[in-house]
Amino acid sequence: MVCHGNICRSPLAKFLMIKKLEEKKISGYEVDSAGTSGYHAGEAPDARTIANALTHGVDVSSNRARQFKSTDFKTFDRIYVMDSANYADIMLLAETEEDKNKVRLFLDAAHPGSNDSVPDPWYGDEKGFDKVYHIIDKAAGIIADKIKKGEMP
Repeated sequence: MVCHGNICRSPLAKFLMIKKLEEKKISGYEVDSAGTSGYHAGEAPDARTIANALTHGVDVSSNRARQFKSTDFKTFDRIYVMDSANYADIMLLAETEEDKNKVRLFLDAAHPGSNDSVPDPWYGDEKGFDKVYHIIDKAAGIIADKIKKGEMP
């Protein structure tokens, strides 16, 4: 899961994806998050992300921001990015066609052909964080359902 700073959308997506996989009793997957920038490396998620997730029973506070690195292409089978800017940044790091084929817009994986981005709540208020929570929660559920069926969205 990749967003810009790894303190809002991608840590939330990481923990919601883990939750959905556990609920559907799907094992054998490693889920992580990263940012295209290193501005917040080592930091906990944004306080608004933590607070909003907790209102829904999800604790994201243990996550620590890190910057995406090219070796992540070797570690992960799929790289989900939150928006088109993240997509472009990650594609610049891809060295092979195999690397490029691993990158997907998170919402496009859930809703093929939509090419939608998860809005960045950073500049908004708490309502924006709640909206993003519901968007990511729904998409993570759809992706987990596809994985359960043997698909790799």
